[in-house]
Order: sequence, then structure tokens, then C-alpha cells
Amino acid sequence: MITRRGLLAGLLAGVALPAFAEVIDRSPRPRARGAVAAPVPSAKGPVDSAPLIAAAKLGGAVAFVLADAATGEVLEAREPDLPLPPASVAKTVTSLFALDRLGPGFRFATRVLATGPVSGGKVQGDIVLSGGGDPTLQTDQLGDLAARLAAAGIKGATGRFLYWDGALPRTYGIASDQPDHVGYNAAISGLNLNFNRVHFEWKRAGSDWQVAVDARGERFMPAVAMVRVGIVGRDAPLFTYGNGRVEEWTVASAALGKGGSRWLPVRDPGRYTAEVFRTLARAQGIALDAPEPLGTKPDGREVGRVESEPLTEVLREMLKFSTNLTAECVGLTASGQQSLAASARAMDAWVRERFGVTVSLADHSGLGGASRITAGGMVSILGQAHRDGMGLKPLLRDVGMKDDKGRVIEGHAVKVLAKSGTLNFVSGLAGHISPPGGREMIFAIFTGDPERRDAVPVALREEPEGGKAWTKRARTLQGQLVNRWAAAWR
Repeated sequence: MITRRGLLAGLLAGVALPAFAEVIDRSPRPRARGAVAAPVPSAKGPVDSAPLIAAAKLGGAVAFVLADAATGEVLEAREPDLPLPPASVAKTVTSLFALDRLGPGFRFATRVLATGPVSGGKVQGDIVLSGGGDPTLQTDQLGDLAARLAAAGIKGATGRFLYWDGALPRTYGIASDQPDHVGYNAAISGLNLNFNRVHFEWKRAGSDWQVAVDARGERFMPAVAMVRVGIVGRDAPLFTYGNGRVEEWTVASAALGKGGSRWLPVRDPGRYTAEVFRTLARAQGIALDAPEPLGTKPDGREVGRVESEPLTEVLREMLKFSTNLTAECVGLTASGQQSLAASARAMDAWVRERFGVTVSLADHSGLGGASRITAGGMVSILGQAHRDGMGLKPLLRDVGMKDDKGRVIEGHAVKVLAKSGTLNFVSGLAGHISPPGGREMIFAIFTGDPERRDAVPVALREEPEGGKAWTKRARTLQGQLVNRWAAAWR
């Protein structure tokens, strides 16, 4: 049986075939391999990081800061004032921003409104699907919503079926410098579904292919007509995309093997959500016309709703799986701005006012390569937030202590509660080192070669040559530094 958490992980991974391996920016989850701790210094004091950095052979820059969590005293630093891309470590800043502006109990709501009374099972007017910017809405929740409406006796409407997705600014994607087919560069609107992805499945049928596109959940699997995928006999490019009334994809047959599946991005998530809801409603005996967009915030009597989990749980999942869409929806909702750039500037201003730290973020997820933050600034933000009791630490995942090969040391008493981040030739890790009964520390490590990243052609940015090996070396270095700090400063 597929669990909700399992479905979430699958949607985020977006992968069902090695040929389509998608680099998803999320916290590493190494498998246990019976690793043992490497020898580390036992004397209190700084770690000689130069040999570790030289051995990593990363190029670019390496910056880090280690500080006492209780006092803010800097214990060790290298290039603390060097601005580097934070990648998904930026989601920690977004989380603090949202907790401060929205409150930990905030919930997103997706509502169904009726513009007239219900008579004889029909709404005497329009039915409106009104989005509230929920980034976590899934097909099964829409299916259950349709079932509740049917149980309440609603069978249709005398008027139109409308949808409103204007609670958040409609955005084609988070970053303009990413390939069309990568799901982690999600479109954004006030109506979002399945992280704004459709499920594409293919199977060899003689000399041809059977293709299906749907919005599957655990219990519902509605077909999607507004996205079409064709398989074309070619080796490259892997994908082409046309953004029209119907979103048209073609896929190179050479990459497909005998069968498989993958989640592909949807660029008009409001219409996608409305189409899926219409299909699910029809299955419950509710007849709705083809959905039409509504340009202004709707009025009407609420006849049904779906709410997200409280903000703390939304953020916990976001930090664990590093979902870019969630970060952007949360940040936009917290700022109330009408563009992603303006929202990022509003968060920058909040950071300066709240923490006295200057940052320059292009978005709320860290996907944009133009974002910059210093290791010293990151530690200052996390440290002040911790001392002020802002509640971020309990939301961070224990990424584990690592040995010198980058493998988790099972059963280690020290907790490393942190957020990782990865872009092409950019890697970061920041959070708390919590030894049992010892000194708690806050750290930030940023490694990056932005020039090398920017030199990769857009079409190759999903998995550039040398990118995986570079990231592995960067993460190994992070583990080595944390390991030694935990021992040397205990």
C-alpha cells in the first residue's frame, strides 16, 4: 500500500527510470554500511581544515563558521564574509520568515464556493474552486472534497464552473535558467496540485508505445487532457516542450527502454487543478462545465474546503524533502508581494531588520543561482533565532554524523540537525551540532564554484558532467568538518 508520505517522496523524486535521473535538491539520506568513526582530535581547539579542503579538490571557494549556540562566540571560521549561493539552505531563512509573519498554526485553505443557493441538488449560480496558495494539495484530497460535496446533495450548477488562482502571483517557473522538463523548477499559482506535476507513464506495445498522463494519488487516478506527451524516434534532445492551451511534450524514444514513468511539470497549475477537480467531481455524480478562470477574488458561500497541515508541519516536510514549490508558496504568502523578486526583497529586508544581517536572495527556495549569503551571516541568523526561541531547530532533520568517507555513523550520540542545499557545483550545509550534555554549536558550510556552474549550458543543467562527483566530494568535506568540530569543541 502506498502511504501519503511515500507518495510525497515519490512526487518529489519525480523519477522511475535511471535514464531520466533527476537531481532533486534535498537533504542527503545515506544508507548505513557499518561505518565506524574516523580518528578525530580530542583536544579542545580549532581544526586544521586546510588538508581536508585540499583533498576535496572542489575549486571555487570554501567558507565556514562554527559558533557557540548559547553565546554566539565564533569558535572557528574560514572566509566568513564571502558571499556564496546558499542553494536550499535558504529554506531555513524562508521558514523563519514564515513562522514570524504567519505563525506556526497557519493553514492554507482551498475552498469551493457557491454564488447562489442550492435547489434540487444544483447550485443556482456558479461553483468556484478558490485557491489559497496551498503547495501541498494532492489528488486524494480533491477527490475526498468532491465526495463530501456529493454527500451534501450537490449535483451540479446552473451556472459556470470557475476557478481562482490569484492568491499568489502566477509564475511559469522559479528560475529562468533551468531546463523546461525539470520538476523542481515548478510553476506557481494560488492553485497547486501534486507539486504541479503530472504522471507520465509509457509502455512498449509492439513497434509502438502506450502512453498515459494522469494526476494519480493513492486512491484516485484521474486522466489529464491538458497535457499530451508524444514519443518521437530520436536520440536527442531528450525532451521538447510547447506551452499552449494544451501543454505538448515530446520525448526521445532512445531513452525509454521498454517502459517506465516520470512526473513532468505543469506550467498552468490553476487550470490543471480545476480540470482534475472536475473529473473527480464527475466521478461522484457532480456535473460541471469546463473550467474557466476568474480574474478577481470570488465571493460566495463556502460549501467545502481542504486545509493543509499547520505551518510547522508544512515546513518540516519542506525542510526534509527540500520542496522548492513549498518554499516559494510559503514565502510569497508571508510577504504578500505580487512577484517572486519583490517577495525575495521583502524577505531580505526582514532579515536585515530582524537579525542585522545583509543577504541577497533571488527567491525563497535557493534555486536561483544569483542568491548570495555569507557563512557568518547564516550562523548569525540561526544563532539569534535559536536564542530567541523561534522554533526552527525542532523542524530540522538529523542528517547524522559522518565518517571520512561520507557514510553515516549509526547510533552516534551527537545529533546534527541541519539543512543541506545543492545546485550544480554549489553545496551547503547549516544547522546545529548537539552533543549529549555538551556544548551546542551552530555552523554553516558553503562550498561553491559559481563560474563553473554558470558555464554549464541550460539544456545540460539537470545532470552536468562532473556534477555528481563534485557534490559527493563537497558533502564528504562537510561531514569531515562536522565530525572534527564535534570532537574538538565538545
